Amino acid sequence: MKEPEVFIEAAESKVFDKEHRRKLNFNIAQYDKKVKEGKLQYSNLELAKSRASLLKNKVVENLDKYLIEFEANFIKRGGKVIWAQDEEEAMKEVMQILKRVNAKTVVKAKSMTTEEVHFNDVLEKEGIESLETDLGEYIVQLRREHPYHIVTPAMHLSKEDVAKTFHEKQGTPANWLPPDIVAHVRKLLREKYTKAEVGVSGGNFLIADIGAVAVTENEGNAMMSMAYPKVHIAIVGIEKLIPSIMDLDLFWPLLATHGTGQNVTVYNSILTGPKRADENDGPEEMYVVLLDNGRSELLAQAEQRRALECIRCGACLNGCPIYQGVGGHAYGTTYSGPIGSVITPHFKGMEEFRHLSYSSSLCGKCTEVCPVKIDLHKLLLYNRRDAVERTASKTENLVWYFWKAAMLKRSKMEKGGAKLKNFMLKQFFRKPYGDRREMPVVAPKSFNQIWKSRMKGA
Repeated sequence: MKEPEVFIEAAESKVFDKEHRRKLNFNIAQYDKKVKEGKLQYSNLELAKSRASLLKNKVVENLDKYLIEFEANFIKRGGKVIWAQDEEEAMKEVMQILKRVNAKTVVKAKSMTTEEVHFNDVLEKEGIESLETDLGEYIVQLRREHPYHIVTPAMHLSKEDVAKTFHEKQGTPANWLPPDIVAHVRKLLREKYTKAEVGVSGGNFLIADIGAVAVTENEGNAMMSMAYPKVHIAIVGIEKLIPSIMDLDLFWPLLATHGTGQNVTVYNSILTGPKRADENDGPEEMYVVLLDNGRSELLAQAEQRRALECIRCGACLNGCPIYQGVGGHAYGTTYSGPIGSVITPHFKGMEEFRHLSYSSSLCGKCTEVCPVKIDLHKLLLYNRRDAVERTASKTENLVWYFWKAAMLKRSKMEKGGAKLKNFMLKQFFRKPYGDRREMPVVAPKSFNQIWKSRMKGA
């Protein structure tokens, strides 16, 4: 099946799955409660959002300058930068590093970009163990699933689901509670940190003026994945830049508040390269893979490039009524929800993924909750426009041509009568209208015809 058909089938399944909806609604309700509390730390939240929006806009409009600045400053401190045009190039470079150090085990943390490049799948084929160390990511890895959400990858699961997963995969007691599971995973991962030859992470922000990768987390797993192994690789999208380390006091709280409802996350690390001679912890080698993978295509779009300002907090997913219905897996992409619907057609092709831009109610909730004020619902409309211009078939264009011609002239609109119009609706619009909605029925006479008839009688 093609991607639109896969999405429709998956969405249909999830929307009418009451248990799935119950779990998702419960988890999002908990999120909403925490975010409401977290926002109380701000005396003027709109001002903070406006400042963040202006800074990210400045970065996107001058992306080449900030990328070069970051690279130069990172290299000065002993780090190495790899530029990757797409996922194949990224994984080719990463595999060269892993093979050179004879890596058998990789511990991985805090990285949606590794999902883009299918990191775990590639390493599995090469016989290298790649272990997710974030608890939610570890759970979905055990289930052979992709992350369900940008921030909370196991949002679709209840504690009973998680206990059942560990019971089936690792033989733990079926009635284990969350504290039991957390203690079990902590013990297992601690051993892996000390044995892994390579640690892999993403990056919440790339800091241009000092050449650093900033990572924010709640479990300490990213910190240990970066500190224990001798080699650290950060795979980061080229849009993740901020101009200065002084900007972190703005972005870290905004990300934490909109992502999890916290004032600030528990662990915040700034990595400026490999450890120095006078340091005890940290990798001996550090690489940053700057991943394009369609971002330049999006940057070329004057209206939609604002989507590159996203800080991946996940707020738009939690606010979106479509996401709340179909969930994260139905999208079939790394990034789901409103932001995923905007960027995926540019990252992976408008022809294949244009349907995502139509998977929206255009209610504007995504724009309302965005901490960097991206007009997401407007960007979806721009995507729809581009989808029509680039991918519409001749038949589709022909149908709309005649439809428009009829709508613009009363005499043409009245031709054919209700019988012909109802036939045309069923013939050309039945399938896209969907099986769960009844087709509208054209009345025997239009309002205009009825009005004229009555006026004559008067």
